[in-house]
Amino acid sequence: MRSPAIREALGILNQLRQIMSGAEAVPEKMQRVLETIAVKMQADAACCYVTADDNYLELFAAYGFRQPSGRPLRLRYNEGLIGEVAENRRSLLVDNIWLYPKVSFRPELAEEKDFHSFIGVPVLQWNRTVGVLALYNTEEGARTETDVELLETIAMVLAEILSSEEVGRYKKSLIKARGVAARERIKGVSLNKGYGLGKAVVHRRRQSVTSIFAEDREKELRRLEIAHQQMNEDLDAKFNATKLGLGEHADILEAYRMFAKDKGWYGKIVDNINSGLAAEAAVERAFEDMWNRLSASSDRYLRERLHDLRDVSDRLQSYLSGDYKRAAQIEADDIVVVAQTMGPAELMDYDYTRIRGLILEDGTPTMHVAIVAKALNIPVLAKIKGIFGEIQNGQTVALDGNEGFVYVNPSPQIEADFRKRLAEREELQKKLASLRNLPARTLDGKDIGLYVNVGLPMDFDYIESTGCAGVGLYRTEIPFMTSETMPDVEKQVSYYKELIDRCGDKKVIFRSLDVGSDKLLPYWAYAGEANPAIGWRSIRITLDRRAILRKQIKAFLLSAAGRELNVMFPMIADLAEFEDAKETLMIELEKDRARGLPVPRKVNVGLMIEVPSVIFQLDDILPKADFISVGTNDLAQFVFACDRGNPKLAERYDVLSAPFLQVMKTIADKAAAAGVYCSVCGEMASNPIEALALIGLGYRNLSSTGAAFGRVKSMVRSVNTEEIADYMRLLLKSTRDTLRPQLIAYAYDHGIEIY
Repeated sequence: MRSPAIREALGILNQLRQIMSGAEAVPEKMQRVLETIAVKMQADAACCYVTADDNYLELFAAYGFRQPSGRPLRLRYNEGLIGEVAENRRSLLVDNIWLYPKVSFRPELAEEKDFHSFIGVPVLQWNRTVGVLALYNTEEGARTETDVELLETIAMVLAEILSSEEVGRYKKSLIKARGVAARERIKGVSLNKGYGLGKAVVHRRRQSVTSIFAEDREKELRRLEIAHQQMNEDLDAKFNATKLGLGEHADILEAYRMFAKDKGWYGKIVDNINSGLAAEAAVERAFEDMWNRLSASSDRYLRERLHDLRDVSDRLQSYLSGDYKRAAQIEADDIVVVAQTMGPAELMDYDYTRIRGLILEDGTPTMHVAIVAKALNIPVLAKIKGIFGEIQNGQTVALDGNEGFVYVNPSPQIEADFRKRLAEREELQKKLASLRNLPARTLDGKDIGLYVNVGLPMDFDYIESTGCAGVGLYRTEIPFMTSETMPDVEKQVSYYKELIDRCGDKKVIFRSLDVGSDKLLPYWAYAGEANPAIGWRSIRITLDRRAILRKQIKAFLLSAAGRELNVMFPMIADLAEFEDAKETLMIELEKDRARGLPVPRKVNVGLMIEVPSVIFQLDDILPKADFISVGTNDLAQFVFACDRGNPKLAERYDVLSAPFLQVMKTIADKAAAAGVYCSVCGEMASNPIEALALIGLGYRNLSSTGAAFGRVKSMVRSVNTEEIADYMRLLLKSTRDTLRPQLIAYAYDHGIEIY
């Protein structure tokens, strides 16, 4: 059965399409569209604003108001009721606008006494506000939530109208009339450094929903099932075949894949189809409902996942329309992708081995597509408004990710300069590859243990390709995140044994399950937390759910039978937690021995240093630990009380500042005094200049991402440990907010390779 709002909308939307198919000019058509909506919904007035730029909305059509004259009538985002709807991307129902704190009415349109009740809905394309549709009534309290649902359905068709070729040509004519000229050298914000040169590929996202209702419900359900299955199969194949290495980008792609398989989201789409919507409209409505409920949440995890859900919804739309193969048709050998915004999986739609750069109108350093592009060594520029409409497919584009410039159709001289820079980069890659069989030994003869971090099976290739000393961190949560159900002991053994076999005699350090915060499992129920990063996560979960920890430990023991087993526990906050976790492991070990099962020839138990409180108990902990590993990502976050996912704080604090380096030195010194193996497996170990500082502080074991391994090894082979240690002792007396410039200057002055 169709809902009442959908039944009523059907007749209205058919009339709107008939109007837009007529021969009138766009302004007259839009006037009739607004009049039809107002009359059918018994409104006294209606208006449609469209986005003019990042700051303003412009009145595009109106009915029931005075006709404004002169210059365009504009509103700022978040100004008045219209601006609030645009800013928040959520519908708004107000019984009496003059009692609403944000009311801002324009006398050019009507007198204050004319209207009281208001209903406004955002017109969205790809989760971007492209306009606002609003109705006004003179009667107070004239609207209901049913009216909101109806107007939201109408807004979906209005989005289609605003994105139509006819309206698009009209908008372009207005832009041309204002004399906007094309730019040749454009400034942006660099999200990933490097140089790129290639042919522009303008990333065309899916079209707006064109079919709202369907007569054949069973047909729509079959279409949805086929599209959903094909999408997930293709995502699995794509992600499994992509060698991205380990890091936040891998977590992002796995979270994306989990969303694509989420049964709750899929069930909402099915419910929408059963109410009378076509499959495409059902997907869009499911997303909008989720957005309206959760976008105001203060939980950063939920907000970021909403953006993932937007991208997954767009992808499912493309499978329903049959448009999902469009990226595979690009023929250029070197391409620069230009987009308004992108999801992480959309980047993977292209042959990433041919992508030489990514340009975004929107974007932040924590944007998921930027993180994935960084893992692929693709330079990224963002915050370039209007470039999506300026660059055409096939134009030559040069991207300077170091200085933050884009050159469209560069001159022969500029193009030659870029080709020279790219050739130098290729030579560097060859040089780093030549280090594979050379020892990680400093100029003064000190051996540095260089390891790699791994998570997905595709990361295992780094064990052979880098010539590393082993795996310094195996993130065991990744297999848990990629599974639809909790992996049993047998399945876990298969994961762990494969890694141990690939490593042979090399060291492997397993980290026990580290979930919670921004790494959630689809088959666990989580209560919302105000501060998930410092909430119920990691070892706190597995100590509370001891059966999960015992099963994982059982899998560790079975997979390492006859070999050395190294297990470390994350997020340990005090000695009691470490002793509790260690005792659980030792009990399982004794059980296996008592049963006559094969056991590891040696078991080493360690912990990650991530929570500052544990540093104050190191004197008590180190005698009971076989090794420690510093997770600098969380440790820095907690030392500075700084959310590392907040773009406003991204550059406020630096791990290369005296306070944090003092913390790192304290850990290294105490471990050395106790004779306990100590390593760093956080991001600091993957950045050559930061790894240089760690060596100066006394660290002799570093575990980096596979992609960064060669650059770190090159640095190690060009440094003198005694000299950098002396320099670090001087730097630690500094009160500067960052010591990065001094360390970079030192590296250049001493010929240390920090590519």
